[in-house]
Amino acid sequence: MVTFSPAQVCVKIGTAGVTKTSLPALNMLVRAFLAGAYVAMGATLATVSSTGVANIFGPGIAQFIVGAVFPVGLMLVVFTGAELFTGDAMFAPMAILQGHIGMSKLIYLWVVVYVGNLIGSVFMAFLVSYGPYSSWDALGAATVTSFGLRAIQIGSAKVAYTGTMGLLSCFFKGILCNWLVCLALFLGFAADDVISKIAALWFPIMAFAASGFEHCVANMFFIPAAIITNGFTGNTVDNLNWVGMWTNNVIWTTLGNIVGAVVFMAIVYYYCYKSEICTLCAETTRGKA
Repeated sequence: MVTFSPAQVCVKIGTAGVTKTSLPALNMLVRAFLAGAYVAMGATLATVSSTGVANIFGPGIAQFIVGAVFPVGLMLVVFTGAELFTGDAMFAPMAILQGHIGMSKLIYLWVVVYVGNLIGSVFMAFLVSYGPYSSWDALGAATVTSFGLRAIQIGSAKVAYTGTMGLLSCFFKGILCNWLVCLALFLGFAADDVISKIAALWFPIMAFAASGFEHCVANMFFIPAAIITNGFTGNTVDNLNWVGMWTNNVIWTTLGNIVGAVVFMAIVYYYCYKSEICTLCAETTRGKA
């Protein structure tokens, strides 16, 4: 197995950032749609797998199971070349710091990918809400399954951030989440074979999901799935609606995810390895000349 140094990984991330920002808009949007769907697949598995676990083994084990299975979503994203906003929040800034692209390319990437992730996530939320989260009788009446009740529980908790300190907590959880997500991608770039990349991705993603941190794209699935499924019950849950999804979670999670990727990964690692990165970039440029 070949491993790459942190400086080499930074250069690879910057190069990947250039490639990502050069994609045509429709191609980028489709890849982003797929990434939103793939993350939702991992989130669905986490929801189903953790159903009823807390009642028997306690909340800690339930959260560990969520963390253990959720990484399948990012694995699907990485190995299929899909575009995920939380990762691109590190790739594009690293490319800017290395002088490869400008801010306009970053904005282009972030906007298109964010929209595509949202569409893919909500699409999956509709599919699973009418699929494993509910059962239907011959007259078309819905009954929410135990998996659906778990989905409502998860979504309700994610829109329960209220007041200044509550929203600040959501923001901090967003920072911690994407710090770990981008570390997973960083470690994945340090390895060159599939098994090593899977191991590199699994541990940090497991840590963020099990710790209860907030991921904006995952929440674009968790909360809509809870909203749709809860609609079958006829019950009202505070802030569990399309407005509350944004004001009580996704906006603050997104901002936290951006800080985690830009400040704690792109800027910090570029600062730590700037001289080596510049040397490697210069060598690459000479090699192409």
